[in-house]
Order: sequence, then structure tokens, then C-alpha cells
Amino acid sequence: MEFPDKQGAGDLALVMSGGGARAAYQVGCLRYVLKQHPNFGPAILTGVSAGAINTAHLANFPGSPADAVESLAELWCKLNIEDVFHTGLLALGKRAAYWGSRLAFGGHHIFPQMRGMVDTHPLRSLLMRVLDAPDGRLAGIEKKLAQGQLKAVALTTSSYSTGRSVTWVQGSGVGSWRRAHRESQACKLHVDHIMASSALPLLFPAIQVQGRWYGDGGIRLSAPLSPAVRLGASRILAVSTRHRSGDEAVDRCYIDAYPPPAQVAGNLLNAVFLDLLEADSLRMQRINQLLEHVPGHCLDDLRPVQLVVLRPSQDLGTLANDFEVRLPGALRFLTRGLGTRETRSNDLLSLLMFQPDYLAALVELGERDAEQRGPELEALLQD
Repeated sequence: MEFPDKQGAGDLALVMSGGGARAAYQVGCLRYVLKQHPNFGPAILTGVSAGAINTAHLANFPGSPADAVESLAELWCKLNIEDVFHTGLLALGKRAAYWGSRLAFGGHHIFPQMRGMVDTHPLRSLLMRVLDAPDGRLAGIEKKLAQGQLKAVALTTSSYSTGRSVTWVQGSGVGSWRRAHRESQACKLHVDHIMASSALPLLFPAIQVQGRWYGDGGIRLSAPLSPAVRLGASRILAVSTRHRSGDEAVDRCYIDAYPPPAQVAGNLLNAVFLDLLEADSLRMQRINQLLEHVPGHCLDDLRPVQLVVLRPSQDLGTLANDFEVRLPGALRFLTRGLGTRETRSNDLLSLLMFQPDYLAALVELGERDAEQRGPELEALLQD
């Protein structure tokens, strides 16, 4: 975790992680925050993967932060899986046949080339509509920057060409950075950046930005809090979609059987996209503790950063099992083939559970969990 100079100290940042459909949980947390703190308006917004969708919506929305969150909640609670990718038997069957033939025939194309396991054109159309971006440009961000309502907005992607984590930043008076395996790029944010950041590896097709191909920003993002800190934040509210379970919860999810592909994939996705936020927040807390014992004249360009991380009080993978039967038939058939009925904590399924009832349950859970952390939020957000 690196710390920039003290300029901009006092800025509040909102950091939203990935997690596919689980990002609806973040909206519930923000809903509670805005009810208790109507003036909540972070100067810095950063997001990765599905969190990039929430970040872009909040940054681009023309109304108040409260109206922006309510609009986002309405969007998530009405979202259907067909709004994200095609789930018809023909659409999924073609792609399954294509990738199956590639494996069977050593990479030779028997069918026309396809990218990704699913077709995400519906998601692009949805984003262009709800963000009022018919040409892909997020004009609302530029207006808020000009009016001083925002300092910077950052969306993180992973470059399949270079293997580096690339954070795309639109802001006023912000510098750039380049560290091992990660860097920033100044830009005017576009729907392409959102699509790239949320392109789940293998499942969703990669997106071309400025001549290179990018995928989900969580793949190589070793320090999820770093973009906010580099942009000048001294207070950070981070919302994770990863349930921090105790030993008893882990035991309840344990199955004494060979792990099916769905369980292996879920563990991998958690390790890639969500566990790093836990490690980074712990690292920041330790640095803060260290700085408390360092004399002021020795700090140089270091400064403490106040941090609150909100997390689900329930395992969102386990919760997804209750809604699995309502998935579209073709998708349900394919996911069951991966063993989603053979694991209790269904992390892979929860990424794809774009079902209105499941998403509404996550929004409600987020509100309840944020309320339980009320005193910590009060201390972080007080003027």
C-alpha cells in the first residue's frame, strides 16, 4: 500500500469491489448510508468488475446522490438475466457447441468464431440506455467534474495483452502512477471501460479498448484500495461482496465429497476477485497502526487513511441456492452440469444469479448490514 503526498487530505472515497450479481448488495449498503447521511457525496469513486457498473452509474447520474442510489436500486431490483446475456437454448447451445468443437478438434474452427461463453450484447445495450450514453460517452461525469462535485472516477481492468492491471481515471488535477503489474491511464470514461472491467474471465468476452483487449479488473488487482489512495483519499468506505465467515459457518458449508467444478470455480473466483480486498484492508490497518507510533517529522509523504469495509453478514453463495430453481431452463441445465446442486456455498452461481428476487434480497441485506455498522459509518462520514 503506497501513500501519495498530503495534498487532497480529507477527501472521501467510495470503493466497490466485484462479484457479478452480488454487487446488488452494495446498493443496499449505500441506500442506508444516504438515508442517514443525505449529504454523502464522495469526491473519489472507484470500482472494479460489477462494482464498476455501480461506480459509473453514481458518477454519471445527473441528480443528487440519494436519487442516484434509488435509481440504481430500482435498476438492480428489476434486472433479469436476459438483460445481461442471452440465455435461450439456441444461444447457449451454439456457444457450447463452438467451445466443445474447439476442444475436440484441437482448436480448429468448425463453427464461426465466438468470443466468451455467453453473449453480453444485452448488457451493453442496458448500460447505454440507463447511463444515457447512446454513443458510449459518459457525459455526466465530465459535468460533475467541471462543477466540482467529483474529483476523480476510476475503473480498473486487466490487460490480456500485457498482464497488467490498468486503472482508467477521469479526474481533475490527479496524477498518474505506475507500479509493479499495475498502472493508471488518464481518459474520458466510456461504456467500453465498464464492459471491460466487468468481463468475467472466460464467461464474458474481452473488450477492446485503444487497440488492446481487456477483461475483469479483479484478475490482477493486487491492491484494490490503492487507486483511491493514489487519488488522494484520506477516508475510504469500501463495500465488499465477500462474506467473512467464522469457523462454524465454514463447517456448515463443508461437504465430505469430491468438489464439483462449480465449487472449484467459486473458490478460484473468490481468490481472484474478493480475497485481495480483505488482504489489502488488513495491510492498511497495520500501516495505520504503525504510523500512530511514528513521530510527525518522520512521516515524510505518509499519512493514515481511515477505512471502513462493509461485508455481507450472510454467505451470498448459500443464499443463491434458494433461487436456483428460478433460473432460465437452459442456463440451469448447464450450471447443474457443473455441479451447482452438489455444493452448499454456491459462489459461482451467485455471480450469475441476475434474478429480481435474489437481487432484491441482497439490497435488503445490504441495508440491514450497514445499519449494524452505523456507529462506524458515523465516525467515518462526520464532517
